[in-house]
Amino acid sequence: MRNFAISTARYFAILMFLIWSAGPILFIIVSSLKPQTEMFAYPPSLIFQPTFEHYVTLWNEWDAFFATMRNSLIVAFGATLLAVFVSFLGGYVYSRYSGRLLGASAIYMIAVRLLPPIVVTLPLFPIVDALGLSDTHIILILLYAAFWVSLCTMIIKTFIDEVPRELDEAAFVDGASQLQTIARVIFPLARQGIMASAIFVFVFSWNEYLFALIFTTQHAKTAPLVISEVMDAIYGTDWGVLFAGVTVQLLPVVLLVMLAQRLLVAGLTAGSVKG
Repeated sequence: MRNFAISTARYFAILMFLIWSAGPILFIIVSSLKPQTEMFAYPPSLIFQPTFEHYVTLWNEWDAFFATMRNSLIVAFGATLLAVFVSFLGGYVYSRYSGRLLGASAIYMIAVRLLPPIVVTLPLFPIVDALGLSDTHIILILLYAAFWVSLCTMIIKTFIDEVPRELDEAAFVDGASQLQTIARVIFPLARQGIMASAIFVFVFSWNEYLFALIFTTQHAKTAPLVISEVMDAIYGTDWGVLFAGVTVQLLPVVLLVMLAQRLLVAGLTAGSVKG
């Protein structure tokens, strides 16, 4: 009976967690398919005639949304590649070398990461404007990558720590250069941590709002900004269009996370268990 009670409590906790996590997402997706009159009906009806009118309205009246999704894709891919490249090299250095300066730089890197984004954003604005980088993909790529380099470096370092140093020495004995050792030995064995870091950066860059709001106006505007404009429409919020836009913007990330959930778990638990 005791084991049964424990199992029941565990499954109940998992069910509550799933409802808490997936409930809002399911509500948004289902509401995007409901007629406007049934969207906030109480009690909510689970049986209704699905309609795609909100998606048609999104396509016809908010065509800028799909153009900005292209911007989101460019920025997310660029930030992911840059952050992962720099973090991989940094993780290798922190894993294979030691020293007071390196230790101090690691502490500084983590401390800077703890600062709220708005603290760094406002002082950067005049600098970015003076350099002519406002409303460009480049500034968002640089900001997103810089925001995640510290955490990704530590994640990748943890995976590189698990690669025996004897493999490095064996590669050197066989005549491999340091660059060849990094590319052909370290990279394949730390691939899981690299992929986990890439997913973290991509999801953040795809959904980020604050940096995009401050540093872009038109040419590099991302999808979350258009979604906020739907909420601030002159005639009030069109909830059907809003839910449709959020669904379109959300589904690629949800599918990515579902397909790569094992890598995400590996990244989140990196360093928690030592062999």
